[in-house]
Amino acid sequence: MIPLAIGAHAVPFSLIGVDDRTHSLADYAEKPVLVVIFSCNHCPYVRAWEDRMVALQAEYAARGVQFLVINANDPVKYPEDDFPSMKQRAAEKGFNFPYLYDETQEIARAYGATRTPEVFVFDAERVLRYHGAIDDNHENPQAVTRHYLREALDAVLSGTQPAAAQTPPVGCTIKWRS
Repeated sequence: MIPLAIGAHAVPFSLIGVDDRTHSLADYAEKPVLVVIFSCNHCPYVRAWEDRMVALQAEYAARGVQFLVINANDPVKYPEDDFPSMKQRAAEKGFNFPYLYDETQEIARAYGATRTPEVFVFDAERVLRYHGAIDDNHENPQAVTRHYLREALDAVLSGTQPAAAQTPPVGCTIKWRS
C-alpha cells in the first residue's frame, strides 16, 4: 500500500467517534493544521506514544491544531480494538481529540496507512506536509532527539515546509480484515 504523497490533498471522510458523533474532515475546515493519526488500543507503540499525543494536542490546540485519531483495526482479530473498548481507552487516557472508528477500513486504505501510530499532517488547504512517526524514540520520551511531529507542526504553522517531510512510520501493522 502506498501512502498519500507529500503535496497530496487529504481524503474526505465521515466517521463515528467515541463521543457517538459523526466527525468529517469538513467539520475542521477552519483549523490551520489538521493531524490525522491512525492508531488503535492494543499496540505497544501506540500505548508508548499516547501520552505524547495528548500533550501535543493540549499544547498546540490554542494555535488551531486539531488531532483526529482513527482506529481501523479489525476487531474480530483484535477484540480489544472494538468500538466499546475505544470508548473505554479514550476515557481512561483522557483523550483531548476525537477518536474515530474506521469500521470498513476504507479511510486507512485511502490514506495508504499501514502502521499504528502513523501520522499525516495537513496544512490549512489540507495539503499533506508531513507523514511518518511522532518522534524518534517510542520507548523513552526523555531519550527523544528528533520531535518529528512537533517540528512539522511548527513549520506548517509558520508557513514553511518541515525539514523532515517524511519519516518511516514506526509501530504495529494495521490489522486488516480478511
